[in-house]
Amino acid sequence: MKIAGYERGGRPSYGFVVGDRIIDHTDVPGVTAASVRELIAARLPDAAALQGIDATIGLDEVTLLPPVQPAKLLCAGVNFPTHRKEVSLSASRPEHPTIFSRYIDSTVGHDVPIVKGPAIEEFDYEGELAVIIGKRAWNVSESEAAEYVFGYSCFNDATAREWQRHSGQWIPGKNFYRSGSFGPYIVTADEVADLGNSTLVTRVNGEVRQSAPIKDMLFSVAELIAYVTTFTPLEPGDVIAAGTPGGVGRFMDPPALLNVGDVVEVEIDGVGLLRNTVAAQA
Repeated sequence: MKIAGYERGGRPSYGFVVGDRIIDHTDVPGVTAASVRELIAARLPDAAALQGIDATIGLDEVTLLPPVQPAKLLCAGVNFPTHRKEVSLSASRPEHPTIFSRYIDSTVGHDVPIVKGPAIEEFDYEGELAVIIGKRAWNVSESEAAEYVFGYSCFNDATAREWQRHSGQWIPGKNFYRSGSFGPYIVTADEVADLGNSTLVTRVNGEVRQSAPIKDMLFSVAELIAYVTTFTPLEPGDVIAAGTPGGVGRFMDPPALLNVGDVVEVEIDGVGLLRNTVAAQA
């Protein structure tokens, strides 16, 4: 099942994606959740039940929003050996993952411009897998972690590199308003048959910049969930962005950072394709 958040005629809503159309949640009998977070915490409609409902809204008629508004959006840093190597760290697995927070208002949805603010000189892309939590998770073991995954999406953890370097913590560089993206929708975990063998690819203006199998992550999805839920509980709809592989623009030779007008695509087999154009702040 694919779930999208969207805005149409100035009204935010959510629905179920069928091909290139959306069934609004209000058209589905038994669905009373007012938001995607409430839907995740409740019970999904039966997929068969959706087959008899007309999908009346075209994806081309709406503005897609980030597919869920999490209370907590946490990100794993330098979680691929290729990225660790390009930033001059040991490519071997560290003792613990690097975790930082990102605010949901620093992201936009699919096909909505990401914003390079006037204070940003070094704007960079980071294609990532987003993991959406399906039920309250607190002190979860690695062996049980899969039971807590509701679904997956694509994520662009776009970064203001010089702001990231201002101090030892990365929050300013990772949280410029509307600088990153999330989407195009959530694909429920049951529809992603072999996530480990899925490949994450990031393209800029059609050129492949990043390409790596998800299984190359130094800390797996299960390990990230176990680590994070040791220090903070996660609720339905919370998100972990699982880290980016090597090939970011800052560390190419010469550097290939983002400029206004560039188009960034993040694609993961079985999960979707997230596309955004870089725009100047209005």
